[in-house]
Amino acid sequence: MNAPSVMTVPSLDAVLLRETLDGVAVLTLNRPAARNSLSLEMLEAIIAAIDAIARDASIRAVVLAANGPAFCAGHDLKELTARRTDADGGRAFFSTVWERCRTMMHGVRSLPKPVIAAVHGVASAAGCQLVATCDLAVASTAATFATPGVNIGLFCSSPMVALSRNVAGKHAMEMLLTGDPIGADHALRIGLVNRLAAPGTEREETIALARHIASRSPAAIRIGKPAFYAQLEMDFGEAQEFAAEVMVDNMLEADAVEGIGAFIAKRKPNWRG
Repeated sequence: MNAPSVMTVPSLDAVLLRETLDGVAVLTLNRPAARNSLSLEMLEAIIAAIDAIARDASIRAVVLAANGPAFCAGHDLKELTARRTDADGGRAFFSTVWERCRTMMHGVRSLPKPVIAAVHGVASAAGCQLVATCDLAVASTAATFATPGVNIGLFCSSPMVALSRNVAGKHAMEMLLTGDPIGADHALRIGLVNRLAAPGTEREETIALARHIASRSPAAIRIGKPAFYAQLEMDFGEAQEFAAEVMVDNMLEADAVEGIGAFIAKRKPNWRG
């Protein structure tokens, strides 16, 4: 697949850029001077992009990358601090920011297409949360990850949710209690990322992985991703029953008919989506 890129966000001044590569949407955080911190504008831009991708049948996978020296430094602390002069001390604005962040993270998780983070530099606080929320992650060997809220008087409670669902409890607690950064090799060992790449190649490696996934049955992935997360919240017996029902429904999909037929006939499947 060697189709040219299609830039669908024309302004390089936008806080979020989008291009499409062979059915893969590449979303690029574009606040490099602010270390791609999640301002309210950035959150709204990601929410809108995910909503658009959910309705676009031509997109089969998403890569989330970033420009500049950092992947994402978390929430925009300067923006948040500026609102402390509000009559309510900033409470209403803080509530809006965290509600929109929750909506954005939920959008990534509930999107029926895989979202893969391409991480370089620092992924800190809500930036680490974003990596943990993505379905997969490819990291530069030079990347670092942290939930450093305790260093500034905040426990990283929101990042804790996704982090604790990716790595074992004691690893998550150590990150949350110390605030210390971990390197990419340690992030790989504890399951926060899937693969490592040489610095500067992480975006290329992530796009290659996304294209590989995009070549698989879109119907199967559309069914499988939400089923995966749903069964994690169930006990073993309930999950088994749920998964069996999903398999029956999946068997009746056109892609299953085509895929099984192609396997038996020893030919390449023609996915219908």
